[in-house]
Amino acid sequence: MSKKTRKKSSTKPSKTIARKAAQKATTAKAGRGGSKAPAKPAKKPAAKAGKAVAKKSGKPANSASAKASHTPASKPLKSEQSASPNLAVEGAKAPAFHLPRDGGDHVSLADYAGKKLVLFFYPRADTPGCTREAIDFTRLKGAFAESGTEVLGISADTVKAQESFKNKHELSIPLISDEQHEMLEAYGAWGEKSMYGRTFLGILRTTVLIGADGRVTRIWRNVRVDGHADEVLAAAQAL
Repeated sequence: MSKKTRKKSSTKPSKTIARKAAQKATTAKAGRGGSKAPAKPAKKPAAKAGKAVAKKSGKPANSASAKASHTPASKPLKSEQSASPNLAVEGAKAPAFHLPRDGGDHVSLADYAGKKLVLFFYPRADTPGCTREAIDFTRLKGAFAESGTEVLGISADTVKAQESFKNKHELSIPLISDEQHEMLEAYGAWGEKSMYGRTFLGILRTTVLIGADGRVTRIWRNVRVDGHADEVLAAAQAL
């Protein structure tokens, strides 16, 4: 091998070693605070950013959208805040009504102007207590008529149910259907009841006697059926 060839080959390793040393030095310098690679901007997820804002303000991040979609509860109507001025009370004018009755006709308070009127409110047609009560008023219908008094039965049953009830027991008293509870509420015959430990809204057995002047003369609440029709007749005869 010639001297020139040996010299050329001997320089290659030294150059390679020098280049690697330079690279290491550059890396070490960067680690000690030299030139740094440009940091990528950190991106926070939208949810985390929202939480950060919420934490800073002390309010939930979604409070703005919740506030926009929230509808406050409506205020109670005046009629719900206080007793209705039309509620039946003794000595006051009887609340007006106009409702369907058995047979397909309608009946109203105005139909009985100048007459005494008995309204008996019963929970349900063709149940034992209601059947006895309706039969008792039917039995005394002639005596009521002699005293110038008409009698009407009212419940929330349909007209069809009232007709079936009337035909089955041969009742002669007109039966009113108040499915919407308008008359029942006006006369205080709709309210809270309890049975077998359960509380619910329903018809309270009630009877109202209206005088010929259209004013409420007497109200019987929580009626007991036995002997009740006779007691009402006595009160009507005494007017």
